[in-house]
Amino acid sequence: MNFFAVLLALLCEQLKPLRHGNGVHQGVIGWVRWTGRNFDAGREHHASVVWCITVIGPALLMALVYLLVGHFSLLLALGLDVLVLYLTLGFRQFSHYFTDIRDALERGDDLEARRLLSEWRHLDASELPRTELVRHVVEHSLLAAHRHVFGVFFWFVVLSTLGLGPAGAVLYRMAEFVSRYWAFKSRTLDAPTNMRLMQLSRKLFGFIDYLPARFTAVGFTIVGNFEEAVNGWRRDAGLWLHPNEGIILASAAGALGLQLGGVAAPGITPDRSKTFDAGVDSDATLADGSTPGQLPQLGHLQSVVGLIWRSVVLWMLLLALLTLANLVG
Repeated sequence: MNFFAVLLALLCEQLKPLRHGNGVHQGVIGWVRWTGRNFDAGREHHASVVWCITVIGPALLMALVYLLVGHFSLLLALGLDVLVLYLTLGFRQFSHYFTDIRDALERGDDLEARRLLSEWRHLDASELPRTELVRHVVEHSLLAAHRHVFGVFFWFVVLSTLGLGPAGAVLYRMAEFVSRYWAFKSRTLDAPTNMRLMQLSRKLFGFIDYLPARFTAVGFTIVGNFEEAVNGWRRDAGLWLHPNEGIILASAAGALGLQLGGVAAPGITPDRSKTFDAGVDSDATLADGSTPGQLPQLGHLQSVVGLIWRSVVLWMLLLALLTLANLVG
C-alpha cells in the first residue's frame, strides 16, 4: 500500500500543486509560534519540552488517527496516507522558485534571478556572478529535493512499515521545518528567545536526517556517474560544515561532474560563509574548497532535474518490488 500512497500523492501534487503560503503552511507556522510562546521560558530543559511538543506531538497524533481510521477501513487509511503525503511530499513545494530562477536566467535577467534566490533562501545574492548564482541554485535545489521528497519518502516508508501510517512523513517535515524556522527567527531578530532551542532543533534534525541523507546520496550515485559520485562522497563530503548536507552535495557533484561548494568573496554570500568549511586538505579538491568538475552553467540545471527524477524512479521501483514481494508472500 505504501507504493500506491506515494504514487497517488505525487500524481495529485503534479496535477494540483499546493499554492505557496497555503493554509496548511500557515497553520504549521502558527503551531510552532504557539508552542514556543507557551512552553519556552528560556531554561535549558524547556528547549527539549518545546521540541517534543512541536515535533513529536503531531507525529504521535497522526499515528493514533491512522490506527483508528485503519481499524474501520483500509481504504480510508490509504486515503489518509495520500492526503498527508500530498501535504508533506512533493517537488511543487519548492520547484516554483527553481523554475522562475531558471526562466529568468534563460531571459538573461540575472537581476531577477538574484532577487528570487534571495527571496527563496534568505541570503544576500545582490552581487553574485552568474556562475556562482547557478551554483547556489543547484545546491539549494538538491537539498530542497532531499528535504521535500527523499527524506519524507524514507521516514514514511519506515514508520508505515511498522504500522504507524504517515507519522514518519509528519515527523520529518516538522523536524526539518522547526530547524529552519527557529534559525531564521534568530537571524531576523538577532536575539533568539532561546539559543538552546535553535541548537537543539538543528542537532535533533541532524539525527533524524542521518539515514535519509545517505539514502539520497546512494540514489544519486546509482543513477549518476557511479565512480565519481562515490569518490566525491568519500573525498569531499567533509568540505561542508553540516555532514548530512556534505554527503548529499558531494555525491551529487560527482554524479553530475559539477564544481560545487567553494568560498565566495567576502560580503557576497554570508550564508555560504556560515554553512561551508574549506578546511579539508585533498589533492583532488580545488584551492577554493570546491569539488572538482565543470563550472555550473545554465544547462546543468536540467541535468539536476534529470538526476532527481531518475533517483525518484529508482526508489519507486524498489518500493514497488517490495510491495509486490509482500503481496505474493
